[in-house]
Amino acid sequence: MKKIRISIIGFGAVGQGVAKVIKEKREYLKKKNNFDLSVVAISDSKGSYIDEEGVDLKYALDRKKEIGTVASIKYSGYSGLEVIKKIDHEIVVEVTPTNIDNGEPGLTHMLTAFENSRHVVTSNKGPIALYYKELCNCANKNKVEFRYEATVGGAMPIINLAKEVLAGNEILSIDGILNGTCNYILTRMEKEGYSYEQALSEAKEIGIAEADPSYDVDGIDTACKLVILANSIFNKNATFKEVEVTGITKITPEALELASKNDHVIKLIGEVRKNVLCVAPRLIPKNHTLAVGGTLNVAFIQTDLAGQITVTGKGAGSIETASAILSDIICISKNLNSN
Repeated sequence: MKKIRISIIGFGAVGQGVAKVIKEKREYLKKKNNFDLSVVAISDSKGSYIDEEGVDLKYALDRKKEIGTVASIKYSGYSGLEVIKKIDHEIVVEVTPTNIDNGEPGLTHMLTAFENSRHVVTSNKGPIALYYKELCNCANKNKVEFRYEATVGGAMPIINLAKEVLAGNEILSIDGILNGTCNYILTRMEKEGYSYEQALSEAKEIGIAEADPSYDVDGIDTACKLVILANSIFNKNATFKEVEVTGITKITPEALELASKNDHVIKLIGEVRKNVLCVAPRLIPKNHTLAVGGTLNVAFIQTDLAGQITVTGKGAGSIETASAILSDIICISKNLNSN
């Protein structure tokens, strides 16, 4: 049975989610696909935990929870970049935090992985929103795979659906709710008559919104996802700066009440088509497929052959995001196993 060796670079919520799903699914995948997913290194900001025979994932998760780092004494200070360069493995799972300013440290991690003939799976939007073409060119040059389904929509499949399942179709447009935090806030404002501030406070209390929610509520997160869709599906060379962005911070309960009286809801919609890249609150009929509530995401894909395709799912959450990452890992592993 072929062993597929993996590193997890970044061990926050998503990285821990990846460790949990690999731990849970390892035996199932052995039986189903005849390969063994073996995590040989995990890195966080304080160092690494390395075992080239395969790390103990339960120990890694417990250690992170108890002392705040996965780093062992032997590899304290041993960076993710060093792991990528020096530890033999096939797949790098890059799940460090998104940085929309310059894409670091994820950008350097990914480029270094490609240059060392390692495949990359990521949920990190920053590098792809800023340097998509450079990353793809580097991966192609080094004949390795680069997969990033988890960057858009969490567990909801959009990129692989459009590029693989709908291969042969021309994708004409994609409209969607791509941020669960914003959708939750707008849903609570509509249903309960909350002010924006009240709904945001509740979202923070239950862990749906970050302490600094600006990345979500100002539309930046959705804009990054649109750029990724535009470049990967529409073959554009767009950057974050080209997206017209309006967030949800100015929406009032009165506006939502007026919309409701006219059988509409207000949703933050990302839109990408031939000459359009836009994020803005829009009026949506209550019976429309885009009118989902809570933290759900939804994408409305218009194609030339298959017509309208709609996908809905959880757009956030460590296990949900890890589900998309695992799907990409399995796809690469199957290709490695057949060679």
